[in-house]
Amino acid sequence: QGPLQVSAALREGRVGAVELCQRCLARVRDTGFLNAYISVAEDAARRQAEEAEKRYQRGQPLGVLDGIPVAVKDNFNTAGIETTCASNMLKGYISPYNATVVQKLLDQGAVLLGKTNLDEFAMGSGSTDGVFGPVRNPWSYSRQYKEKNTSKSHSENEDSEWVITGGSSGGSAAAVSSFTCFAALGSDTGGSTRNPAAHCGVVGLKPTYGLISRHGLIPLVNSMDVPGILTRCVDDAAVLLGLLAGHDPQDSTTIQDTFKPFELPDSIDIRKLCIGIPKEYHVPELSSEIQTLWSKAADLFKDAGAKVIEVSLPHTPYSIVCYHVLCTAEVASNMARFDGLEYGHRADMKQSTESMYAATRREGFNDVVRGRILSGNYFLLKENYDNYFVKAQKVRRLIANDFVKVFGSGVDILLTPTTLSDAAPYVEFIKEDNRTRSAQDDILTQAANMAGLPAVSVPAALSKRGLPLGLQFIGHSFQEKQLLTVAKWFEKQVKFPVIQLEDVKRHDCSVFQHQKSVSSL
Repeated sequence: QGPLQVSAALREGRVGAVELCQRCLARVRDTGFLNAYISVAEDAARRQAEEAEKRYQRGQPLGVLDGIPVAVKDNFNTAGIETTCASNMLKGYISPYNATVVQKLLDQGAVLLGKTNLDEFAMGSGSTDGVFGPVRNPWSYSRQYKEKNTSKSHSENEDSEWVITGGSSGGSAAAVSSFTCFAALGSDTGGSTRNPAAHCGVVGLKPTYGLISRHGLIPLVNSMDVPGILTRCVDDAAVLLGLLAGHDPQDSTTIQDTFKPFELPDSIDIRKLCIGIPKEYHVPELSSEIQTLWSKAADLFKDAGAKVIEVSLPHTPYSIVCYHVLCTAEVASNMARFDGLEYGHRADMKQSTESMYAATRREGFNDVVRGRILSGNYFLLKENYDNYFVKAQKVRRLIANDFVKVFGSGVDILLTPTTLSDAAPYVEFIKEDNRTRSAQDDILTQAANMAGLPAVSVPAALSKRGLPLGLQFIGHSFQEKQLLTVAKWFEKQVKFPVIQLEDVKRHDCSVFQHQKSVSSL
């Protein structure tokens, strides 16, 4: 069930907000071995739930999210709860303010359970590179996966068979997938919400750039970052979008126009739609399973009367290289603020200010972050600036223009895969370095970020291994209603199965000792 159904149950008194909160907190404890949460705000969540319950008793709920437990990725600032970005650099940092999106959730009465795990500073595609350890995909412990993977001795190999969540918003995706909360916030710079959504069998929405405020989201790439929404169905994503979208005086890149929340219609005339299939997304690395699923989805629209055509986005092959240059350049600039002077980690180095800077950044950042800072500063050197950074900006414009041309030709929605395959086992995933993995995993998702377009990943089927596979819909700028209406129709047709989690209590929750209960707040 999603926020809409639970909100109705709360209004009718079939369940209380406090009881709901207690159940979710118990679930968070029982699924601790997934490592989805970095910190859990038990006392604060209970207080919020008690206040929500009083409002329901008075018949004055704040809205559809009142009393609904949610989780937030740990790169959004939260007043009173530590914000770490899964990095030693920000361990112990407590922000004096809430990110705009967090404040909007709280203003609607949402109950904030805690902060979710991620790759350090959101740099990665597996949620494996943060200082708090990797996130485990809940589907690793599902009956669907276990039944397909019983060839080896269960007890010997259970620990090596678990699969990744994808990233970098893996904690948020796992939190929603394992029923610890009803919705979660992620961030999406090159696919960081859609990728884990696909691997964890949930809906992942990346809105149009500028539709939702980035104020309080610790930046990775300012020109591409977007807060993302993770839910268990498309309707719930639309509800959250309606509450979070709109102009924010604190973020000059947000839209000036008033955003009108919308309800998705239950039916849509598919015959009026033109669905584009970009031929450049048929990359060699695409697994045959995803290829087949993609073709079946296209046939589903065709059989329902939609016009389905092959389209070309000719500059797609250059997008990964272009993204690497622009991403690292902006990372180098953004990471300059972490110098050990104002907040976060400070090295105990007293010889000089420069040596303190260097030691702080060496101790505070992992190899992935330091590597991206190094690359970015190289591209921004005076002698390289025109050859790399300026050229990449020009290629970015060409990539964005590809989408403009396709959508201008009458295409309503683009249908593509979200990931190249189902989730990889952790032991296989870590054999390659972060940069190689990210370049491969972002190939299908990051062009939407470069063009600033809305995109949503919808779970479509289970793989032969019993793991989720997702497909992506990309829409016109600021046409989220059309995009999500089509996604909802598709969701109805495919009837993606509910995860059947085995008894989670028998797993050892002491594997990850870092998870903090911030009950003193």
